[in-house]
Amino acid sequence: MTEKCHCGDHHAWAGPSPEDRPHAPRQPILASTLAREDRAEDAGMLDPTDRVTCRTHHRWLHECVSSPVHTNPAIGYRWCRRCDHQALVAVDELTGDVAIHCGLCGRSPHSRANRELVELCRRSLALARSSRFPESAAA
Repeated sequence: MTEKCHCGDHHAWAGPSPEDRPHAPRQPILASTLAREDRAEDAGMLDPTDRVTCRTHHRWLHECVSSPVHTNPAIGYRWCRRCDHQALVAVDELTGDVAIHCGLCGRSPHSRANRELVELCRRSLALARSSRFPESAAA
């Protein structure tokens, strides 16, 4: 059962869709990073909001951060407190730019949580690039 607010967007409380979860990752660096972060989180050594991979979608964070599942009003991730509405994330994989803006007012909601989310997406993107182009990571 999913709920929608008046804006028509799915929110975090709607839960993940089964289609959001792909088959087992085929990228060795992604698979090993997922497993390492899962173990560290289970052992209480890693906060779930400090991951560069997504436990729900089995992807790099920057690849699925725009999913409503990654919106958390309580913490402030992808949330515009001014409008009380989820913020949108744009990730440019070519330039490495990550931007967050509100879907209603269009402003960038400045919060510690959103700054951390941007940094995590940048780290996720860098790791994904290094797995695709290992020679560029050494340069």
